[in-house]
Amino acid sequence: MNSKRWFALIAAIVLVVVSLGFRMVTSVATADFENIFNLQGEKEFEEKVIEDGTGNNKIAVVHLDGIIQDAAVNPLVNANTYNHKRFLEVLDEAGKDKHVDGIVVRVNTPGGGVVESAEIHDKIVTIQEEYEKPVYVSMGNTAASGGYYIAAPAEKIVAHSATLTGSIGVIMESFNFAEFADEHGIAFNTIKSGEYKDIMSSSRQMTDEEREILQTMIDDLYGDFVDVIVDGRGMSEATVRELGDGRVYTGAQAYENELIDELGSMDDTIALMKADYGLENAQVIEYEKSFGFSQFLGGSLQGLFNTESDLVGIKDLLRENNAPRAMYLYSR
Repeated sequence: MNSKRWFALIAAIVLVVVSLGFRMVTSVATADFENIFNLQGEKEFEEKVIEDGTGNNKIAVVHLDGIIQDAAVNPLVNANTYNHKRFLEVLDEAGKDKHVDGIVVRVNTPGGGVVESAEIHDKIVTIQEEYEKPVYVSMGNTAASGGYYIAAPAEKIVAHSATLTGSIGVIMESFNFAEFADEHGIAFNTIKSGEYKDIMSSSRQMTDEEREILQTMIDDLYGDFVDVIVDGRGMSEATVRELGDGRVYTGAQAYENELIDELGSMDDTIALMKADYGLENAQVIEYEKSFGFSQFLGGSLQGLFNTESDLVGIKDLLRENNAPRAMYLYSR
């Protein structure tokens, strides 16, 4: 075999190895390690003590940070992203734990999806009614729109005087490139099964009939938001609709308008629950993900795939924006 054939053979082998290596790396980046390694034997959550106590009584602090949305989360490259499924599981854990006598939900969010907000709201109601445990909400920097929606059923709501809350309402947005496309000679080809199949399309102006259809949907969802506050806060519908024009309130303004119960910090909220329920000696805990094999891999590989994760995130963001949906979201 002459040198040219040897060179061609070696080049082919290198290409095959590189191709297989690339496929393996891609598979690692997108793999669900919890299922691959069948890690169900690992304890799901560990308890972190943030305040010592005596006896078996506990107050659980649960943190909700970020936009409330049920987005796909890769445990390897999105370790710090809001995880809707996990948050609901943490609430379940606190609700079912017979030693937990009360739950403080620390809320720091501008809101998010209508369905996701409703699921958290319903979970809080279930914990209070089925497990007969008080749920208090401590508001952080922002607890607006969906953040207020989930707080409404809580037994007590505490916010800092500078917290941004309120933003009671529903929003649906999309981009429209029709004018830009006309100016640059860009044509869109759309084949649809019905008149309204491409409602809110980015390629044309919205008709009056379409706007009316969507406004009816938004009004219905807004009515649900109002009902949640009426039921949770014991306020009249007229008062809620007057306050719920979409504006945000500071914590001090929310207190004046009876949208919250007290002004204070998370520590104040915990102290309030202890005083209200005779839990002065209770241990205060937080839940954190158990550090198992999947978390070890996540910590080791997260830096390696940051660039790919960013690209995937951008692509997901564009896809989200191209598919408008109603949101309980404070949009600045």
